[in-house]
Amino acid sequence: MRRVLAVSRRVMRGFSPSSLVAARRTAGLSRAELARRAGVGETTIRRWEQSNSSPQVDLLATVVAELGVEIADIVRVPEADRYPGDWRVLKGLTQPQLGMQAGLRTPIVGGIERGEIPLSDVVAEKLAPVLGVSVDELLAAHMRVRHRGPEATA
Repeated sequence: MRRVLAVSRRVMRGFSPSSLVAARRTAGLSRAELARRAGVGETTIRRWEQSNSSPQVDLLATVVAELGVEIADIVRVPEADRYPGDWRVLKGLTQPQLGMQAGLRTPIVGGIERGEIPLSDVVAEKLAPVLGVSVDELLAAHMRVRHRGPEATA
């Protein structure tokens, strides 16, 4: 018997299915054509557009590139409300990709994004350039995630 491992994925903050639909229509693409060009399943695109699932950031990055738009056109979190994980998503990076580029282990990246571990200046100086933000903005984003309410997801 084959064992199937469950993978937990959180909902992507700020993901706008209607913005994805609008971008696809503006590009003049059907779901099937977009899926073919991006190398993802048509069902995946449909589920995103109908709010039935949340995108994986790496797949979304591929899809928006095919649409000729930016992730920020589809994932909308006001700059003043962004957490470290939001900045990563806007760069189209997974946690392991960010960790590799910044020279950090994935669990460290995840802990920082969830506000579970402190963000030192040394680590912020490694992450900020990869994320395309200043160290001060990253530190402010980290403070926001650490002090978010219990109902807010990171």
